[in-house]
Amino acid sequence: MLVKGDKVSVLDEAINGTVVSVKNNEVLIETEDGFMMTFFVNELLKIQDSSNLMNSIKRIDLEQVSKEKTEPKPRSFVKEKKEKRDVGVPEFDLHIEKLVPNKRGMSNYDILTLQTETAKRHIEFAIRNRIPKIVFIHGVGEGILKAELDFLLGRYDGIDFQDANYQKYGLGATEVYFRQNNK
Repeated sequence: MLVKGDKVSVLDEAINGTVVSVKNNEVLIETEDGFMMTFFVNELLKIQDSSNLMNSIKRIDLEQVSKEKTEPKPRSFVKEKKEKRDVGVPEFDLHIEKLVPNKRGMSNYDILTLQTETAKRHIEFAIRNRIPKIVFIHGVGEGILKAELDFLLGRYDGIDFQDANYQKYGLGATEVYFRQNNK
């Protein structure tokens, strides 16, 4: 059905390309972006020119297409792209269990002071090293550490902060952005 040189589009993905080779049930295509990718024949749709559009629509077996869409397909080798701004964002866990090996003998005041001093050190390190974004994991709890962290962050100029990604952290983290002047 497909031969070398055919223009194809990948079903369920925004990928178009040209057929490079066909072996058994697998088709090697070169995408419009120049990448070489392998797909099964039933994952590709040959692109017709607009004059043959009505003829190609008549030839599509709608039952076959719907059956292929409902059957689970094996995962493709194409990795999902992460957003550039989320790559390598430093995360700092302020839970007391992560900061000291044993909290026995520490008062609530001592614990909160250690947590805020740790956050302050990380903030100043990020400013000195021009790190654009960090995440503090503080947990949900009673919200005392979060309130203290919000107060601390509010004292700095050039810092914006908000609740971190809910899907990743839930309600227990704060994302801190550092606005930096280009010197």
